[in-house]
Amino acid sequence: MTDPIRWGILGAARFAREQMGPAIHAAKGAELAALATSSPEKAEGFRAFCPGLRVHDSYEALLADPAIDAVYIPLPHTLHVEWSIRALEAGKHVLVEKPVAMRAAEIDPLIAARDRTGLVAAEAYMIVHHPQWQHARALLRDGAIGRLLHVGAFFTYDNRADPENIRNRPETGGGSLPDIGVYTCGSTRWMTGEEPLEVRAEITRENGVEVTTHMRARFPSFSFTGTTSMRMHPRQEMVFHGEKGVIRLTAPFNAGVFGQAQVELHRGMNVSVERFPAANHYVLQVEAFGRSVREGTPYPWTLENARGTQAMIDMAWASEAAGGG
Repeated sequence: MTDPIRWGILGAARFAREQMGPAIHAAKGAELAALATSSPEKAEGFRAFCPGLRVHDSYEALLADPAIDAVYIPLPHTLHVEWSIRALEAGKHVLVEKPVAMRAAEIDPLIAARDRTGLVAAEAYMIVHHPQWQHARALLRDGAIGRLLHVGAFFTYDNRADPENIRNRPETGGGSLPDIGVYTCGSTRWMTGEEPLEVRAEITRENGVEVTTHMRARFPSFSFTGTTSMRMHPRQEMVFHGEKGVIRLTAPFNAGVFGQAQVELHRGMNVSVERFPAANHYVLQVEAFGRSVREGTPYPWTLENARGTQAMIDMAWASEAAGGG
C-alpha cells in the first residue's frame, strides 16, 4: 500500500478550516498532518476533525518539517506567489488558492520554480474536478447544442457588512474579479478551450476596491457576458447557448452549498437534467493532486491555465484604465 501524502496548511484561514482541511482529511491517499499558525485558538477548529494535527507557530517551521510532503496555501492573494515559491524551494509540492497572483506576469516566476524543482504546483481550481463540469464539457464537445454562440455568466454575493474581510481591502488583493471572476472567466476558457480576443469591462469601486464588474468579451467563435459582484444578491449560473440548444449549470461554483449540482440540457421544448448530489469537488481535487504527485498523472488545471484566466482579468483592468465599456 502506498504511503499517504502528508499535507501541511499555511495559515488557519476559515475556508481551510471549513472546506479544504476536512477535504484533505477525508481524501484517499492523503493525511492532514500539520498546520502553521501563531494563534493556538485557531488551531482548535482544525483539531476538532483532526485530533493528531501538529501545529507549527510559523510558516517557515512548517516548510522545514521533513514529515510534510505537500502544502496547501490559503493565504491572502498577494502572498500566494511568494510562499508557493518558498514551499517549492523547501521541497514541498504546492496547491495554492486562487487567484495565484494579481497579474498574469507575476505567475511566471512560480512556473519557473515548478519547472526547476520538478515538483507539482497547481492552483486550487476545484470546479474542473466536479463531475457536473466534466459532464457539461462532454456535452459541449460532443455537439449537444451545436455551434456555441454565447456564454452568459453570473457569480454574485453581498459582503458589504464585513469591511475587514480581505476581499474588501485593497492591500490584500480584494475585489470581485480576483475572488470570483476566476470562476466565470476560467470556467468559460476551460469549457471551450478558447482565449478572449477582446474584453470590455464596466467596473464599480468602493474605497479603492472593485466590487462589481460587468464584462463583455469576444472569443474566436462566441461572445461572452459576465457579472461578478460583492454587492448583489447571491446568484450563480453558467449558460452555454448554442444553435441547437442550451447547457445550463444552476450551482456551478459552490455545488452542494448554493444548491444541488446539476446540468440542464435544453433542446427545443425538452429539458433533461443530470444531478450530482454526492460529489465533493474539494476531496476530488486533493485526490487528483495526489495522483499527480505519486503517479505523474497530468493535473487537469495547471499554472498555465491559471495564468490564462488572470490574463483575461488583466484585460478587464486594462479596459477600465482605457475608459471601460
